[in-house]
Amino acid sequence: MIQLNNVSFRYPGAQSNSLDQVSLTFNRGDFIAIAGSNGSGKSTLCKCFNGLIPTYYSGDMEGTVMIDGHLTSDRSVAELSKLVAYVFQDFENQLVRSTVYDEVCFSPLNFGYEDYKERGMRALQMLEIEHLQRDWIWQLSGGQKHMVALAAALALNPDVIVVDEPVAQLDPAHARIIYEKLKLLNEKYGKTIIVIEHHTEFIADYCRKIVLMETGGKVRWVKSVSEGLSAVSELTEMNIQPPQVTQAFHALRSDIDIQQGTAYPITIDEAVAHLSHLGVNTSLSLDMNHGPTLPSTRMPIVTFEGVTSGYQSIDRKNKPIIRGVDLNIYHGDRIALIGNNGAGKSTLLRLISGLRRPWEGKVTVCGKDTRKTTPEQLSDLVAFLFQNPEEMFIADNIREDVAFFLKARKQQGMDEFVDDVLSRFKLTDLQERDGRLLSGGQQRRATLAIGMAMRPTIMLLDEPTASLDIASRKEMTLLFDQLHDHVKAVVVATHDMQLVADWATRVIVMNEGHILLDTDSRTVFQHSDILNKAALIAPQIVQLSDRLGIVPTCLSVKEFVAHIQRVVNEEVTTYGIS
Repeated sequence: MIQLNNVSFRYPGAQSNSLDQVSLTFNRGDFIAIAGSNGSGKSTLCKCFNGLIPTYYSGDMEGTVMIDGHLTSDRSVAELSKLVAYVFQDFENQLVRSTVYDEVCFSPLNFGYEDYKERGMRALQMLEIEHLQRDWIWQLSGGQKHMVALAAALALNPDVIVVDEPVAQLDPAHARIIYEKLKLLNEKYGKTIIVIEHHTEFIADYCRKIVLMETGGKVRWVKSVSEGLSAVSELTEMNIQPPQVTQAFHALRSDIDIQQGTAYPITIDEAVAHLSHLGVNTSLSLDMNHGPTLPSTRMPIVTFEGVTSGYQSIDRKNKPIIRGVDLNIYHGDRIALIGNNGAGKSTLLRLISGLRRPWEGKVTVCGKDTRKTTPEQLSDLVAFLFQNPEEMFIADNIREDVAFFLKARKQQGMDEFVDDVLSRFKLTDLQERDGRLLSGGQQRRATLAIGMAMRPTIMLLDEPTASLDIASRKEMTLLFDQLHDHVKAVVVATHDMQLVADWATRVIVMNEGHILLDTDSRTVFQHSDILNKAALIAPQIVQLSDRLGIVPTCLSVKEFVAHIQRVVNEEVTTYGIS
């Protein structure tokens, strides 16, 4: 279906190739994941499939790309779009109509299909979002917009569907729905599915092959998913995080007698089957402290008092998103704000930043009433990093973007500080590049640098780990810890349950504009009813712990490995260990 022969590509102004002598063959009906660290050329590779490179993304290109036996250089992008549908990582740029229904009908209408309405509605039904058909595009959450972009691509009934980071902005339950729909399209309708994916748990559950890209735009290898994800050391070295169960078995390989060269379990079912003979069902007596114990008499730095807010819907009626919320945020809080798409997480962050004001109630930030304070004034206290990173770029290069806030405040001696921020986020070599032309992961790192350079009292981040490789995620959390003297509280709206388990000292679960639960990171995963209501799924290692009856549950691979090693080393006959 797709064949690339010695393809190389370099963007204008770049010092090196984004693709370097790539040769690949994808067969009809394949379900393939493209993996690699940020900046390894994954998105650039996939934009060659439908002629966007080099037709719209100019640069120096060598080699040939063939789709269904035809050279892409001999076909227009319009012709190729009937064969290859592409859902961008920055998918909002491909939404061109005002309402959801108009958007999904747009492509088949412009191609002259008489059944364009039926095609649009069928695409919405396939993704179970037909209830959004009359909504304005601008009023949707980021995850809902992503679903609409995929529905619009499905409306043309293409042979190949390319999705760049399909779950980056979706809650875990809807992320699985997306993959279930891609699986249906692949198995029932024979569609060739290609995903660019950082979340290896989804690769393990749904894909059949994995292409590993490395820095410099080279293809390192193409392997079956089982073989590829079992290369734990190699993947970790390249800043790709294998599934948690795979990491655990790699660490335990000598303790539970896994022979060298044997593929590790990559799914929860495989892990349970392998460990069932061990009978690991004892209480875990490890040190479960998770972060410092904070005094109960702290003074809040952010206060919500009976806050209701929202937007005006398509029928000009006020639609509340946040309803009667009472909330205090304290000095030292590391809050993970979780919930399904449309739960009100982004709206709550905007209320803190002053970009949105309450209809009812009161929001106070560091003693300032947001109804009487401009967002510009609040920006001296609050840094808000948007869900869509490209919205954070103002200047023509990253260095100017990072320095923008400091220049606007006429701060002196900022060059050395900007150099340090760029170095911390590994952006020194990219500082002269336009942020809008970077890869998605590089854009995330750049926006984090912009926020850190503001030296805020409160840091707000909307889905900061989407599209980040493991090194960038670790760098982000380490920087939070390093800035605790200045940043008094960090609030992260996220669907990344592993970030919740590893980093948060406090977890707030939202659903339909209400706070369902406000607790710590270990307790939250014990409330399965609330997680189900909020369309959330526990991390893989937590699910594995629950399946094995480990109490209390393990939040990390390290805890799980320690537990299994203790059980094995004790050699207690009641656990069936010889």
